[in-house]
Amino acid sequence: MSSARVSRHARMRLMAAVATVCALSAAPLAPQAVAADPPPYSETYRPQFHFTPEKNWMNDPNGLVYYKGEYHLFYQYNPNGNSWGDMSWGHAVSKDLVHWEELPLALSHDDDEMVFSGSAVVDVNNTTGFGTRKNPPMVAIYTSAYKDGGKQAQSLAYSTDRGRTWTKYQGNPVIDIGSENFRDPKVQWYAPTKSWLMTVSLSKEHKVQFYSSKNLKDWSLLSEFGPTSATGGVWECPDLFPLAVDGDKKNIKWVLVVNLNPGGIAGGSGSQYFIGDFDGKKFTAEDKGTYTPPTGTVMQGFEGAGFGDWTTTGTAFGQGPAAGSVDWQGAVTGFEGKGLANSFHGGDGATGTLTSPSFTVDSPYLNFKIGGGRHPHEAGTVLGASPPEGTVLADFEGGTYGDWTATGDAFGTAPAAGTLPDQGQVSGFLGDGLVNTFLNGDSTTGTLTSPEFTLDKKHINFLIGGGNHPAGSDHATAIELLVDGQVVRSATGKDAEALNWASWDVGDLAGKKARIRIVDDSTGGWGHLNVDHIVLSDTTAPRVSTETSVNLIVDGEVVRSATGADSETLDWSSFDLRPYAGKQARIQVVDMNSGGWGHVMADQFTAADKPAKSVLQRADWTDYGKDYYAAVSWENAPVGKRYMIGWMNNWDYGLSLPTSPWRGAQSIPREMALRTVDGRIRLTSKPVTSLESLRNKRPATASGVTVKNTSKPLLSRTAKGKALDIEATFSLKDADRFGLKVRTGAGGEETVVGYDSTTRELYVDRSRSGAVDFHDAFSTGVQTAPLKPKNGKIKLRVLVDSSSVEVFGGNGEAVITDQVFPDPSSTGVEVFAEGGTATIDQLRAWQLRSIWR
Repeated sequence: MSSARVSRHARMRLMAAVATVCALSAAPLAPQAVAADPPPYSETYRPQFHFTPEKNWMNDPNGLVYYKGEYHLFYQYNPNGNSWGDMSWGHAVSKDLVHWEELPLALSHDDDEMVFSGSAVVDVNNTTGFGTRKNPPMVAIYTSAYKDGGKQAQSLAYSTDRGRTWTKYQGNPVIDIGSENFRDPKVQWYAPTKSWLMTVSLSKEHKVQFYSSKNLKDWSLLSEFGPTSATGGVWECPDLFPLAVDGDKKNIKWVLVVNLNPGGIAGGSGSQYFIGDFDGKKFTAEDKGTYTPPTGTVMQGFEGAGFGDWTTTGTAFGQGPAAGSVDWQGAVTGFEGKGLANSFHGGDGATGTLTSPSFTVDSPYLNFKIGGGRHPHEAGTVLGASPPEGTVLADFEGGTYGDWTATGDAFGTAPAAGTLPDQGQVSGFLGDGLVNTFLNGDSTTGTLTSPEFTLDKKHINFLIGGGNHPAGSDHATAIELLVDGQVVRSATGKDAEALNWASWDVGDLAGKKARIRIVDDSTGGWGHLNVDHIVLSDTTAPRVSTETSVNLIVDGEVVRSATGADSETLDWSSFDLRPYAGKQARIQVVDMNSGGWGHVMADQFTAADKPAKSVLQRADWTDYGKDYYAAVSWENAPVGKRYMIGWMNNWDYGLSLPTSPWRGAQSIPREMALRTVDGRIRLTSKPVTSLESLRNKRPATASGVTVKNTSKPLLSRTAKGKALDIEATFSLKDADRFGLKVRTGAGGEETVVGYDSTTRELYVDRSRSGAVDFHDAFSTGVQTAPLKPKNGKIKLRVLVDSSSVEVFGGNGEAVITDQVFPDPSSTGVEVFAEGGTATIDQLRAWQLRSIWR
């Protein structure tokens, strides 16, 4: 780090402490002593070798280009807060892709547009005329997201001082097709035609378009690619680049990266890729052939007139199998034969269940097809529940707020009757009215306060939905309990329009006078709150299921679950039944959702020896974790290297991360390559070699260590830490699962980095990694990536930072990136084996120095 950078950071003002994470069932808020704010880049959860801005919100990497010894990293940035909004381009530079210097804002939003994602090039030949041959301009090609009407078009800005200051082109936009979903241009020089090549996304159409230009200003359409492979969400942030296969420069293939949200392999955001050929006009992906699922015994194919011995509740599934789509439904595809279970009878508002008779588990896998809404099963929820009995403080019926007092403009003059204009469908409220602060959009703010009442029961229950902005944050969307003017309980939404029950235990406040205040102080994304039916009660209201799912029930518990992908096309899914061999089980198809995509479809339940694979599982992914999105690569990197970086986050919960005063991090930059793995060409990645410059000289080591059905801590002091680089090679013995546990410590915290020898998968389990309750989607599921042993061995590289784990398996063909938020004291590393024995051939673990100090 240069002395200039040290001086700059020494002058940075102190920032706020980490924001409080508010779960739906909030604990009492005690008065806190005023403590000094931590120095910048030393806050809890602050990454120490990943780039983060000093403060505020960051998402997609943009404008990646190398010029005059500097790697430029531009990125989507909100200069006015740590939630999404006012999108502009932040800017940082690095000489080694490891140490970063944050520079002033590059491209700012203005009254007309937000500056969405894009790319940057060095116009060496000055084809634009923005500079000179001696001083060629750096040109940014970005998406203008126009505030009036929502149209998206492609625009230019240029710099003649190495990217330090920028001018927007007066002739913007340079491509406008009149679309609201046309974005994220990636531009490069295509030498064979001596022209510029643009790869850009038609997001909702699941297409990528290719354009050509001689001067970056005038563009002509060449071709389109898609839709194909994973299409469960919008296609964004495409990238196109050539790579040599196995280092053979005579065998060049092109890689098309398409980022997808939602519908990624691990749920939510993801980054898929295609390998093929590009002829200067058209990209042609390699043909992977037609998929044939494993054969087996069909337990239920829904081919008869009725459901047979399967039983129904509610009205959603009708009297028998559907022959496809039902009234008011889009075209249903992907089912087998003539019939399927379809819960759209009566539309999304209808609910019900369809349950199989009990059967003995005698096959390794249950394969089936599923479609419909993406509403996963949530542990602890119940299939329907009556409102709790007690004293109703407010039900927001009757067309007025009664004696509640409103301020600001978010609440209007009366309760809402449901969904407001331009809002997603609101569901889960009772009766005809609710509090809904989406009045005139997320931009409105205000409060709604109850009259004083006495706390004479043990609990306060209420229905809540809307934005996840906890009380105490800069832009709260919360319901608060005030006693003596102080906030003693609070709850916030979960970035969902569906309301569900939440409860406060107020037994310790018995007899006190209180008020309830509903607060909307947020003008960014999800800057609103939905509240209904506030009731004093001696019982706690259980959270109600809102799932659209297929569940496997063993001993009365849901042990496996799958949901749809917000699609009317059914796709294969599979349950691993091996842990339940010999037990009695039932299959239950559940529709408990009355909002948008509130239905489920299922077909062809088949007992089989091998699992069926979904479209997502058959697709190729740059990363199989929850937190790698908007991945794009640098142009002009030295020696023809191809480096890629991704936003280390997920749109499912990205707005809810428990970090402050920043929110959002970038992955470690990765060197990309094409390698032949198991007879097939795969895109592989490894951390940039310059990361090794952060290693302490002496690693902790272990070799020839055998582990059987236990966990063993690495006792070396240098094996512990919040910033680690671990290399490990295991020999397979007879263990079912083995690997490493990192960030172990307080209260049993651990992040498990393992290998499952029965499924041949690398996996990361963060369910006990620390703070996981700030959003439902964060803690659910275990992330897996296919990985075959090589010569009976599994090789791992694990990067551990203050709030992330990046795992590279094999030669980088299996990568999993996950955020974690452990207690700062959880710094241990353990080796484990389950169901048998595994041996560590060699392990080296380095502590890494901070890039900020």
